[in-house]
Amino acid sequence: MSVSHVLAANPSPVPAAVSALALLQHFVVERHQAGPVTDFERFEAELHRMVREVEREVLASELAKLDVDVGEVEIEGSPARRVVRNEQEYFTAAGKVRVTRSRYRPRGSGRTECPLELRAGIVEGRWTPMAAKQACWVTAHLTPAEGAELFDLLGGLSSSSSSLDRLPKKVGARWEADREDFEQLVREDEHVPDEAVTVAVSLDGVMVPMKDEREGAGRVTSGGDRRGRRGQRPGTHREASCASISFYDRDGERLRTVRFGRMPECKKRTLKAMLKEELGRARAERPDLTVVKIADGALDNWEYLSEEIPIGVEVLDFYHATEHLRRALESAYGEGSMKSGQQYEKLRLKLRDDPDGVDKVIRSLRHLCSQHPRKRKLDSELTYFRNNRHRMAYAALQEANLPIGSGVVEASCKTLVTQRLKRSGMRWSREGGQAILMLRSLIQSKRFERGWSVLASTYRRDVRIPEGVLAFPSRRVAGVVSA
Repeated sequence: MSVSHVLAANPSPVPAAVSALALLQHFVVERHQAGPVTDFERFEAELHRMVREVEREVLASELAKLDVDVGEVEIEGSPARRVVRNEQEYFTAAGKVRVTRSRYRPRGSGRTECPLELRAGIVEGRWTPMAAKQACWVTAHLTPAEGAELFDLLGGLSSSSSSLDRLPKKVGARWEADREDFEQLVREDEHVPDEAVTVAVSLDGVMVPMKDEREGAGRVTSGGDRRGRRGQRPGTHREASCASISFYDRDGERLRTVRFGRMPECKKRTLKAMLKEELGRARAERPDLTVVKIADGALDNWEYLSEEIPIGVEVLDFYHATEHLRRALESAYGEGSMKSGQQYEKLRLKLRDDPDGVDKVIRSLRHLCSQHPRKRKLDSELTYFRNNRHRMAYAALQEANLPIGSGVVEASCKTLVTQRLKRSGMRWSREGGQAILMLRSLIQSKRFERGWSVLASTYRRDVRIPEGVLAFPSRRVAGVVSA
């Protein structure tokens, strides 16, 4: 049906969406009959604005249809009485819209509910599902200010940086409250790759700048100015934790990786529980998988990997082993010396490729210790190799196409944490940082779509009108907010 027929069929009043559509068609017809545009960027921007205007008015109209304007409703089977009717502005993927809706108060509760929002799955009271999804994805990568600038440039979702700052925190808190259930739902549709023969688990940490959340953090500090003006404590750095679980085929090619990131926490308790659960799920499906546990020499990591994940091959990250080898040789021959460099290259290759590599390295270091008995650093590095000898069978591991490095989890520390949380001037609260790490973990694990679907479903609830309850006279009002 043409726009003219629609307008003729709806002489009074003209639906807002049809009006916007009529303007768009008039614009397109006018351009079709005219010559080539002289400023294509301006033309493109105007066309995009008009299409977006149609989208916003249709969205406002459809949201208004979800409103319920009666004396009483049932929300998930519980009765609730209408207490107020007012206008609310919502963020949509096309821009802001304003809709008049009713709110209801369940019996015995002081909090009001909005059927429109519960039916549409409005996120945190202001965001349509698609708008919230876009905003969370963007703020996982950019600062709120950068995100607001990006949306302004794209000409779609329009939000202030403060709104973009609040949304992931609220969404993150909702995820954290039911994290274990959500993670289980996300994993339901996943399967271990058919080609996988090996699963590697690893964990590591990276320091992040934290806000000082101690009591009195806003008081004057010893570093304040002479006038005694109120100042902010400088905060501190604490270790965030990252973990990865990767699947490899028989040729040693990595097939898929799941990444986790957690803000600072005593002994990485939550991260370790998440990693153990993820590995348990994989091995329940594929008990034939060879488990490889990789980490640096940190004692806490190996206590966890040895005690909580007892089945598997233990591997000390080859890069960390060579760093200890370098320090040992520099202690004996001098930092940056030619002799140190030559011996390092020789022993590094032996450690990696010789079946007896670690034993030969230990013998070499033991000989150096006898020559330099006062070099305590040399002696401590020898102890390091002796303690981790059983984790340094690098030649045999390579022969079996098993990984010998923790580069995957170290890259996770960089891409999950450093690139977003350690930009100039940043300080993080535990909750704010965790919200970002949750989103980035889902994105980098290729789980964002499924994770968002699970989370978004929690904002939808069943709303029914009880039998015998009549609606008030129609007063549905919807509109758009000027861009």
